[in-house]
Amino acid sequence: MRQELMSLPKTLAEDVAKNLVMVAKLLDEDPEQAYAYSRIALRLASRVAAVREAAGFASYATGKYAEALAEFRTARRMTGSVELWPVMADCERGMGRPERALAMAGEPEVQKLDRAGQVEMRLVAAGARRDMGQADAAVVTLQSSELASSAVHPWTARLRYAYADALLAVDRADEAREWFAKALEADQGGTTDASDRLAELDGVEFVDVLEGEDAEVAGEPAEQGRESYDAAERDVSERDGAERDAATDVDDERGDVSGERDVDLDPESVPAEEAEAESADRDTDGGAEADAGVDGDVTAGEDAPGAGSTEARGADEEAAERRSDDA
Repeated sequence: MRQELMSLPKTLAEDVAKNLVMVAKLLDEDPEQAYAYSRIALRLASRVAAVREAAGFASYATGKYAEALAEFRTARRMTGSVELWPVMADCERGMGRPERALAMAGEPEVQKLDRAGQVEMRLVAAGARRDMGQADAAVVTLQSSELASSAVHPWTARLRYAYADALLAVDRADEAREWFAKALEADQGGTTDASDRLAELDGVEFVDVLEGEDAEVAGEPAEQGRESYDAAERDVSERDGAERDAATDVDDERGDVSGERDVDLDPESVPAEEAEAESADRDTDGGAEADAGVDGDVTAGEDAPGAGSTEARGADEEAAERRSDDA
């Protein structure tokens, strides 16, 4: 690619290179954005084969198979390479023409591919067979020396995974599980979901614990523990209610014991009707005591021995002395 860009003016070559770098960087993470960068590079240097190839892969990643196939064909004419043959055949599949993809798998160009390219072409052919409803033929297509080899290559995991999936399509679940496990062993880069497929076959169900924790943090308990959460809330409410009732009873008892003292200390706290009744009782009692005191004094003056006797005796003595002198 560097040699191809060297044919361009320096400033233009730098701009094209920057856009191609962004295409390669975003192709897996953000295919739409990668496609946008590829269109910029294509406008700047449409006569460069590397630009055409990059534009083809960006279109392929976004599902624009007709556009991708046109770019790949142009790049192949410009370079004369058969390296893009498998992906071109897969574009035919994407366009709903699996028979043409299968026909390309039998073309002489396949023999010119390296080992990795031949494995890719076998994968595309097996996919075309399945598209055409030939599931058993797809299983046979994938059976090869590369599949039987114990060596691990960059394409090994994908080949084993495709074979396991084909076996599962023809109801050979036990064999499919075995090959999913082999695919997982070879999948060091995590390019397949073999672990999920294995779990599905084994009936293992994964629970998203983080989702439940987020709900609890937000104040809403997860559904799995909602009943126990509600029961705990009821227990707390009942316990708080019992404590409040007990505190009320204690306050009532204290009020009964100190009620009279509180009334004496704070007359304003007594209701008006009770205050009037109590005042009337005190007035009646006070009047009775006053009457009793007057009567007591009168009785004491008349009946009580010695009551007022000092003045009486003095008057009698004086009268007796006068009678004695007169005599």
